[in-house]
Amino acid sequence: MAGRSPDDLNQDYLAAGFGNRLGFGEKPALIIVDFVMAYLDPAAPLYAGVEAELKVTEDLLKASRNAGIPVIFTNVEYQAGGKDGGLFYRKVGALKCFDEGSPLGAFPPSLQPRNGELVVTKQYASAFFGTSLASTLRANGCDTAIITGVTTSGCVRATALDALQNGFVPIVVADASGDRDQRVHDANLFDLAAKYADVVKSDEVLAYLSR
Repeated sequence: MAGRSPDDLNQDYLAAGFGNRLGFGEKPALIIVDFVMAYLDPAAPLYAGVEAELKVTEDLLKASRNAGIPVIFTNVEYQAGGKDGGLFYRKVGALKCFDEGSPLGAFPPSLQPRNGELVVTKQYASAFFGTSLASTLRANGCDTAIITGVTTSGCVRATALDALQNGFVPIVVADASGDRDQRVHDANLFDLAAKYADVVKSDEVLAYLSR
């Protein structure tokens, strides 16, 4: 309702039964969603000003590697002209950034996959849609998806929702996920926390991984 304070809104959702915590599972995987140059290059149409979130993701990547959990990167790539992009490619003109061969589709120097770390290339928002990600997580015995990346309202949200629907606990790391506008970021984190995922800060994830 208009004029309601954030505290009142939180209480309203909690009283209605939203926002239960799922908790960390026993075997997590880190999923870094689309953290590529298209969101980091100020000249790119998708630039999102997410340098601080990149730094947090770097810390989570280091901790995940030290903990020996699976690390999965996602990116987006289209055939020339978006032949495999369907309606999504038509809807969002900026997706041309991800045409095959574009330097904007590259991972930044600080987030380079190592040998043995999976890169899931996708054409749609969710890292699960049309990919082998769910099967890969199950084959590795994973029950939890720690999700970082960009953008909160787009591919992070879609991946978290599909993680839940595929039976994996989605842990969205609030300060390691970003969007082109803070209001959009905050609204989507609120909705994710209410209905689909546990939304936590990176210090809680780092403490979990250190165990």
